[in-house]
Amino acid sequence: MDDGATILNTHHWPAGISRVPFWVYQDPAVLRAEQKRIFEGPVWHFLCLDVDIENHGDYRTTFIGDMPVVVVRGEAGALHGFENRCAHRGALIAFNDDGNTKDFTCAYHAWRYDLQGNLCSVAFQRGVGGKGGMPAEFDLRQHGPRKLRVDSIGGLVFGTLDPAAPTLEAFLSPPIVAKIKRVFNRKLEVIGRFTQHLPNNWKMYAENIRDTYHASLLHLFFTTFKITRFDQAGGVTISPDGAHHASATIGKGIETQSVYKDQGIRSDNEEFLLRDDSFLASNPEFGDDIQLQNVALFPGTMLQQLYNSLAVRQTVPRGVDGMDLHWTFVGFADDTPEMRKMRLKQANLAGPAGYVSMEDGCIGNFVQRGVAAASDEIAIVEMGGYESESQNTRATEASVRGFWKNYRRLMEI
Repeated sequence: MDDGATILNTHHWPAGISRVPFWVYQDPAVLRAEQKRIFEGPVWHFLCLDVDIENHGDYRTTFIGDMPVVVVRGEAGALHGFENRCAHRGALIAFNDDGNTKDFTCAYHAWRYDLQGNLCSVAFQRGVGGKGGMPAEFDLRQHGPRKLRVDSIGGLVFGTLDPAAPTLEAFLSPPIVAKIKRVFNRKLEVIGRFTQHLPNNWKMYAENIRDTYHASLLHLFFTTFKITRFDQAGGVTISPDGAHHASATIGKGIETQSVYKDQGIRSDNEEFLLRDDSFLASNPEFGDDIQLQNVALFPGTMLQQLYNSLAVRQTVPRGVDGMDLHWTFVGFADDTPEMRKMRLKQANLAGPAGYVSMEDGCIGNFVQRGVAAASDEIAIVEMGGYESESQNTRATEASVRGFWKNYRRLMEI
């Protein structure tokens, strides 16, 4: 098995968390080790929404790293999750994105599983006419896909393969739990989904969603329309272990533009206008003046509140230089028609062609291509210092350092 010692025998990682070697995005051995140590390790991963599997027998298929997973609503509302893999020859058990069923039967050889992933029957287990069949000592209870611990918070369902992992709330930490519950505070309703393929390593996007330094530099829309700028109040809250973060922009637009122009930085475009700017009108529905909150959960989940646009983003690795980004846009079940219309219009801010975030779809590939021949070189991650502590500014890379702090701990490198 690939492990941290093997990786470091091949590569070098400088001391500290403010330097990141580019080989970490390029080596297939690293990706294999991540699957074992992170995705199958003592980490909780977003799986689906509670409302995706609201009724008995409802299920949804998803991924933990490259492991296919089924999440199911069982008896008395219990949540179950297990590997989407038949114990016989390894075929997928469930093919659809979602559905409702009384049990699961593998299409290949008709091995059948209950809603908890227990193997219930094997086709022709006793053979036919006294011939064939499984050995007499074959025990159904000893075979089946790997099972998850499953829990939920704020209508979001998470799972872990590690029986020794801390509880979900302990994993997230109290400060981050509070940030999640600030937004996800009542019954959700899905208002849209899509999947975006990104031509970069999954960790580049994990960095990007924690990178508050780039937001008003890369995204011209942010600065032009005063959604988030460094001359607005806000900062980052980081969990004690560095794994998770929440960033916030507080308050509406500001009067001066000089903080960017004084440095000659591209910050806004006076000719960049909206024919209809009604979708930038927002309703302060959370009892505060936070207009933008991003919560990044280790390893690759992001919870978005951009004005009244709410979304969950889930990363799925697809090799060392590719990933899928699953977007789920949500509202609340008690939304008024006016609020629902507002959320749908504001969904145009984020996504593959979002006014704000379309640049995120290509910037990771710019890095992937830029470091192609630089595996022994390093990235400098020093904005805001060298540590991974909460700060009252967004001109920092503290959250990115926090990601690498927790990553190195789990990978033991």
